[in-house]
Amino acid sequence: MQTFDMIVVGSGPAGQRAAIQAAKSGRRVAVVEKREVVGGTSVNTGTIPSKTMREAVLHLSGYGYESIYGMNYRVKEKITMADLAFRVQHVIKTEIDVTIAQLSRNNIEMLFGCATFIDPHTLRVEGARGSGEYAAENIVIAVGTKPAVSPKVPMNGRTILNSDQVLQMQEIPKTLIVVGGGVIGVEYTCMFATLGVRVILVERRPRLLEFADVEMVEALSYHLRDSRVTMRLNEEVASVEEAADSCVVANLQSKKKISGDALLYAVGRQGNVEELNLAAAGLEADARGRIQVDADYRTTQPHIFAVGDVIGFPSLASVSMEQGRIAAARAYKINAQSNPATYPYGIYTIPEISFIGKTEEQLTDEDVPYEVGVAYYREIARGQIRGDTTGRLKLIFHRETHDLLGVHIIGDGAAELLHIGQAVMILNGKVDYFVDTVFNYPTLAECYKAAAFNGLNKLSRI
Repeated sequence: MQTFDMIVVGSGPAGQRAAIQAAKSGRRVAVVEKREVVGGTSVNTGTIPSKTMREAVLHLSGYGYESIYGMNYRVKEKITMADLAFRVQHVIKTEIDVTIAQLSRNNIEMLFGCATFIDPHTLRVEGARGSGEYAAENIVIAVGTKPAVSPKVPMNGRTILNSDQVLQMQEIPKTLIVVGGGVIGVEYTCMFATLGVRVILVERRPRLLEFADVEMVEALSYHLRDSRVTMRLNEEVASVEEAADSCVVANLQSKKKISGDALLYAVGRQGNVEELNLAAAGLEADARGRIQVDADYRTTQPHIFAVGDVIGFPSLASVSMEQGRIAAARAYKINAQSNPATYPYGIYTIPEISFIGKTEEQLTDEDVPYEVGVAYYREIARGQIRGDTTGRLKLIFHRETHDLLGVHIIGDGAAELLHIGQAVMILNGKVDYFVDTVFNYPTLAECYKAAAFNGLNKLSRI
């Protein structure tokens, strides 16, 4: 039996960072990966493919330039799934190569196969290359998630698909039903709508993206409707069936029927824990396959950590990376600081949404006196140059102390632009910082200055 200081189960973003942090501290580390390829869901079917597909959609469709070159402007007239897949596969290959190189130069051993607990310190790994037993002082579970299944929705991988199967579509449908108004469902809704697909979005809750700022979600909803997306909110799917002419019919609880050429089921994800035999390690997962952890990402077994999507919200690759790093640091008492309150959120809709800090709703519930400053891309030269005249940036700050409490952005480059506000928040900056700072011209960063003036001018009138 081989022994290691740490065994990490899963080679996605969380597992990679945990393994590298432990290896950097001089520990002998192994990473177990069930697939024959590294990167996990993030690289192979999730984050990287979907964001690359989004970039291909934006480029080929000419999105954002219709207002300049005309409504019929296209980089490519007839866009196919092959066009999108070509770019996606290129990026996936590069990311896999980068991941392999990082693990290799940190002397991390790769074990390919399915991991199963024998006892709290021992794992059995079985794969095409053979099987073996491995023991470790510390173990990190970073197995990620897979799309949830429902008996109401019979997947066939052709016309009824989950989010991991999107690129398996033979052709772009004329009409697409998307079930689920969470991040994944809304992102794919935006992509297909931008390609000219008639999308029908079904969501059982009264609004999309409930954790995001209401104003930003309302702006996104406006864009979706403007792109001919039909939103069926407060609706739930009772059953799905394939009609004789290959069209898909979704029967709603309200007795409505919706038909389309394809259906994408994007309602939640399930932790990949079935094969781990958690009971042998003295652990258990909830009904959705999530493992409960403390603030240091320890499970009920102090030497076993769990990180990434398998522990639940927010299920962001960036956060998973940080969780992996912190877990390994805590395992070996390495000083590492991280504050979940300052983690940024990036939602790659079209237009994209990004935010950090509190929303107006949260601050109202907490009785915090705040003011809001807003800047619009259409009033910023860079917004006109880039062809995005609908974006906006909102600063929320304390009325008395001027502390920055939240930054919310919708529009081109939102996920990049947010990091200016993030830095100011983490350094306990005031909204006045933006007034007193000179930004390059023309840039979208000027929105910070315009929004700060807008908010502070409101205070001066009171």
